[in-house]
Amino acid sequence: MDIKKVCEDLRGGAQKLSAMSASEKNYALECVARSIDINRKKIIQANELDVKNARESAMSEALIERLSLDDKKIDSMIDGIKVVIAQTDPVGEVAAGWTTETGLEIKQIRVPLGVACIIYESRPNVTVDAFALAYKSGNAILLRGSSSAIHSNTALISSIKQGLTDAGENGVVNAVELCEEDKTHEDVKQILNAVGLIDIVLPRGGKKLIKTVSENAKIPVIETGSGVCHLYVDEGADLEMAATVAQNAKMQRPGACNAIETLLVNEKEIEAFLPLLVKKLGDKVLLKADEKCFAVLEKSGAKVEKASEDDFGFEFLDFVLAVKAVSDVNEAIDFINTHNTKHSESIITNNRAHARLFQQKIDAACVYVNASTRFTDGGVFGFGAELGISTQKMHARGPMGIKALTTTKFLIDGDGQVRK
Repeated sequence: MDIKKVCEDLRGGAQKLSAMSASEKNYALECVARSIDINRKKIIQANELDVKNARESAMSEALIERLSLDDKKIDSMIDGIKVVIAQTDPVGEVAAGWTTETGLEIKQIRVPLGVACIIYESRPNVTVDAFALAYKSGNAILLRGSSSAIHSNTALISSIKQGLTDAGENGVVNAVELCEEDKTHEDVKQILNAVGLIDIVLPRGGKKLIKTVSENAKIPVIETGSGVCHLYVDEGADLEMAATVAQNAKMQRPGACNAIETLLVNEKEIEAFLPLLVKKLGDKVLLKADEKCFAVLEKSGAKVEKASEDDFGFEFLDFVLAVKAVSDVNEAIDFINTHNTKHSESIITNNRAHARLFQQKIDAACVYVNASTRFTDGGVFGFGAELGISTQKMHARGPMGIKALTTTKFLIDGDGQVRK
């Protein structure tokens, strides 16, 4: 990959986009949504080839589910673009404004970052989400997907570019580019060293990918985190609710970063709660339990084995769940803050004081009370699409929508003032 040439083309696209109105960008996005709809058969056929190759390489079914596309997921992509279209364009938004004692009028306004890059694994829907958010926020974007989704991503980019071409003067075709397949990862090295060419890079995937990018990048990074998420069942909680939420948070999509990996149960509730949990999970989920929970789960007919210390704080991304008893809400909070990745955490409780204490003290991007962690998602939060879930504490945190790809600059108007 000629990174300089690619980024120069993208920079030209970004400069053109930065001067376009919301209505012009929205029209182009409408054309892209239409193009994806028209080409859905080709996209799904390309995806079937990726899924076939994934199965032959022994990829887990949970990860294959993330890779797979069907009509429902294509519809979801299109719906996500429509939500982005309906959102207010952040470019030019006045974040703050005031007049100084010297009469200078100062405004802080939102502007695009410029050229963004996202490096991501599997999940071809990210191709569309990242493009739509970048385009609406006035940024060009370089997409570096995984080899496992290369056919799907190529088909999607072809449809996106066709839509931009159909949009005529409102379509900036050079505002998006997909890296060619490179199993040597040399292109990733070039991206991470593209100082002055790429303004921001976002890694979206597993712990290894995120660590590689954050430790080796010479350009700014917005970290998205792996998801070691916890659910804590408090003393006196609604146990039926807790079992239902645990089932959803683990089983609906176990390969997602917002699925729970560890279940903490107040030790006073394990005898009553764990049999309910077993009924909900059946034999599809392997439970890795500490000593106290193991005895109850084994007696309840669970698919269970004894946990090791390494099972706590581990992202299984599969039908596997670590289970541990804790003495109270404070121990639960301490355990979570020690073992989590600061993604999404939840408490099931009927104690309002415990709920507020949990939300106040848990260090995570999203903290829930009496709800599944599976809701941590840009689409669910009303963003239409997302760049990923940021677990860092600077600039952007949690599901990242349009504004995550903007920064601000100050505009200062005077009438001849000089500093004394």
